[in-house]
Amino acid sequence: MMTRLLQILAAVWLLLTGLASSSFGAEKGSLRAGAAKADITPAEDLAVLMSGYSSRDQGHKDIHDRIYFRAIVVDDGSARAVLIGSDVAAIPNGFWEEMSERITKESGIPREHILLSATHTHAAPDLARLAGTDNPKHAAYYQEIKDKLAAAVRQAQDKLQPARFGFGTGKASVNMNRRARMANGGYWLGNNPEGPSDKTVAVLKFEAESGAPIAILVNYSVHGTVMGPRNYSISGDLPGETSRLVEQHYGGDVVVPWTSAAAGDQDPIYRVGDDFNNVLALGRILADEAIRVAETIKTSNRASIRGAQRVVTCPGKKNPPGPARRPDLDYQFLDADPVDIRLSLLMLNHVAISGVSGEVLTGIETRLENETPFRATMMLTHANGRSGYIPDDDAYETISYEIVTTRIKQGCAEAAIVQGLVDMMDTL
Repeated sequence: MMTRLLQILAAVWLLLTGLASSSFGAEKGSLRAGAAKADITPAEDLAVLMSGYSSRDQGHKDIHDRIYFRAIVVDDGSARAVLIGSDVAAIPNGFWEEMSERITKESGIPREHILLSATHTHAAPDLARLAGTDNPKHAAYYQEIKDKLAAAVRQAQDKLQPARFGFGTGKASVNMNRRARMANGGYWLGNNPEGPSDKTVAVLKFEAESGAPIAILVNYSVHGTVMGPRNYSISGDLPGETSRLVEQHYGGDVVVPWTSAAAGDQDPIYRVGDDFNNVLALGRILADEAIRVAETIKTSNRASIRGAQRVVTCPGKKNPPGPARRPDLDYQFLDADPVDIRLSLLMLNHVAISGVSGEVLTGIETRLENETPFRATMMLTHANGRSGYIPDDDAYETISYEIVTTRIKQGCAEAAIVQGLVDMMDTL
């Protein structure tokens, strides 16, 4: 009798432990990741208008290097998100609205879990002007761009596999504050080695269980303006070159999205030139540091994905009549329509990936770093829409290109962005 009872108890114990093991193996919270990229380079003879410099009134003339959408889809068993780097200057609001709706419909990824950011290269087609074109060939190309973005997300999702994830940072000195003092005492575009400048290279690494890299996201504060307004060659500029070199280093199907941190007042140390050798040189420096950081990152297969978005609104301003852009010491501004700023937050474990729909100046990112509850916090700008230049409050005390160009009045954006993002971090 005792023997029979012991046999029953042993069988029950084996059943329970087997169920426990089975449940643990299927437990939510295990990371999966997949990545894909789509070539959006226009045909050489299409002559599309380019972004970034108003002085360029002709379409592109040739192709220097290919430009892409690069997408990383992540999944934790109960939630899914996508990070997208785009070799364009900006994400127009209409493009964001249409594509976020389409991605959600076709891939099932909720809008709050989409981060669609631009590298801010000034050597790529202008999405806003393509959207309003009456040229049938340009309209067809614009539709092709949208189709390829949706396809890249679907392909990344189709490639989901068990994965590991980690975060790390390094330093690279390829940027410099550009709010430079002029002869009349005012400030305009130039080189200001004494101005605030964040040299941090932030890296997100996604690797297969074998240790082979799937994707590496690079984040850095610099304009994509090594090539200047006389350039009519399509190019990813410094961001695109960085992605290309890191992908080349790892080989295979590794995808390397590049995202812009707070670069509203940051130019490359070699800027607005005509020589692609400077693009190659700075891209090599940044790529080498991204690779070095990636090799040091410790990864985990555990994952928790949360996301949120909100729109904050700030009072608007506009320039007075007359020359719109000049380094004037006594510049007055007029009231204008309010400006919306979309804030996005994607949490991957304890890494806070914050998105802002504009060109953020360094002071706002610095304040966020000081107030965030998470040690691993990064900012993606030009994300999920377009709000223009977004200066910190102190920056308005010195008139410069960024202050003249911004559509936002002093005293709102800095607090709205930082407090908004921190509040979302506290509630997710």
